[in-house]
Amino acid sequence: MRTYPLYSRTFEEARELQFKIVDSATRHFSGEEALDLGDLGVRPGTNRPHQTIRAEKVFADAFDAEDAVLVRGAGTGALRWSLVACVRPGGTVLVHDAPVYPTTKVTLDTMGCSTVVADFNDAASIERACAEHAGEISCALVQHSRQKPDDSYELGEVIQEIRSCLGDVPIVTDDNYAATKVMALGCQLGADLTTFSCFKVLGPEGVGVVIGRRELVERVRELQYSGGSQVQGHEAMAVLRGLVYAPVALSITGATCHEVAERLSSGELAHVRGASVANAESKAVIVEFEDEIAEKVLALAPAHGAAPNPVGCESKYEFVPMFYRISATFREKDPSWQQRMIRINVMRAGADTVIRILRELVEAVYES
Repeated sequence: MRTYPLYSRTFEEARELQFKIVDSATRHFSGEEALDLGDLGVRPGTNRPHQTIRAEKVFADAFDAEDAVLVRGAGTGALRWSLVACVRPGGTVLVHDAPVYPTTKVTLDTMGCSTVVADFNDAASIERACAEHAGEISCALVQHSRQKPDDSYELGEVIQEIRSCLGDVPIVTDDNYAATKVMALGCQLGADLTTFSCFKVLGPEGVGVVIGRRELVERVRELQYSGGSQVQGHEAMAVLRGLVYAPVALSITGATCHEVAERLSSGELAHVRGASVANAESKAVIVEFEDEIAEKVLALAPAHGAAPNPVGCESKYEFVPMFYRISATFREKDPSWQQRMIRINVMRAGADTVIRILRELVEAVYES
């Protein structure tokens, strides 16, 4: 199978991002504040917890943006509020010719938005769609991670093409599963807003972040004015701690994925036809068996120490490797694949552990 996984930072590149984040933190927090678990409530003068404000400034610095705001609702909430800030109800949004992520579709449907479709792998398709709907499109939404197995587009090139066609029309990027792993997010490549879940960068559940152009970020912030909408200081500090440790941890994960795929493709394990790395949401190893044993392998996996299901796909809770069915987009591409393919998210495991578990599972299947 030919796949086009996103680039993963090397250890050295990830370390530099960690250092950049910590350097920013020393500029926005005093030493005492950095050790404070965080304040609560709508503080006089700011209407927000002070620790949240400081953490947001670090996020903006880390990704070279004018501003950032933490929001409730994880990545879904971040994307939803970004679309609300950029698109009027009933507006038209340019999207990739692929299944829209289910939670994003809920937002678009709720807002009564219509979509214009272009193949983001093809610049001519983008140009044609924009020309045919000139004056109609009020926002473009680009997902950084792959939506289909054969997606190969470079985010920066797509943003540049859309910008050349639509001018100042807002561009929003969904950077879930890419944040801290790749070298640049949407806002660093010319998009107006970048969104992702802080749960995907080792933070707490339920918090997302919107990063980018100050005018639009401030619009999102204004929509979070009530006390119950505020991300509290202690939550913001947990988000910040996760951001500090995510780059290096996730760079190791990316390198391990490639090692596992290379070893399996070289014939290290019997009954495995091949393996490849793909961004099936998060970066994972797609393993293809010679026979239709995928369901049996997955049924046995938990007893051998593998996680049977995701929590947040690389959340702070997930350290053992996950053996799981291939994603819906892969199944849609070819339904028969689910009978002979699985995906493995290595999480914090080493290649030896992943391959050892897979060997035990294959042997158990053929011995039964």
